[in-house]
Amino acid sequence: MRIIGGKFKGKKFSPPAKKWPTRPTTDFTREALMNILNNDYYLDDSKILDLFSGTGAISFEFISRGCTNVTCIEHFNPCIRFIKKITQELNIEDNIHIIQGDVFSFLKSSSEKFNIIFADPPYDLPTIDLIPDLVFEHELLDPEGTLIIEHGMNHTFSLHPHFIKEKKYGQTVLSFFENINE
Repeated sequence: MRIIGGKFKGKKFSPPAKKWPTRPTTDFTREALMNILNNDYYLDDSKILDLFSGTGAISFEFISRGCTNVTCIEHFNPCIRFIKKITQELNIEDNIHIIQGDVFSFLKSSSEKFNIIFADPPYDLPTIDLIPDLVFEHELLDPEGTLIIEHGMNHTFSLHPHFIKEKKYGQTVLSFFENINE
């Protein structure tokens, strides 16, 4: 794993691979995502939520590009330990809030608003369709914010009322959602 851009560009990390239930976002997809967001947001002022954080790669990309308020949610304890370790190595403890817990419970109980919410659930997660529903039902997205869900080619969100576009990168799809006046 390496950080693609920003002040930590090129920094490499080796997450333990044994029995990890993660599928890190590829470098190519992370770079494309960050390029899209850099065009639409002043990331320094953005409040970020990283759901299904895994190795924390997306959170570290945001912080490397100047974000100072990133919350990551992950339930797998070894991933949490790895994220904390890298957070200490990079000396970014003040920029990241790490929560070990269930993403769906967090979405149902949080009252915070975020500028950007990124979710990278397991591609075969049976409840993947609940993610945008919960985000909008609980008003977790800033009125001008964006929700991005990474998923496989065999799924589509195109009929969701807040869906605005999708971008494909190989077998990976990024679906974008916004608050749409109905």
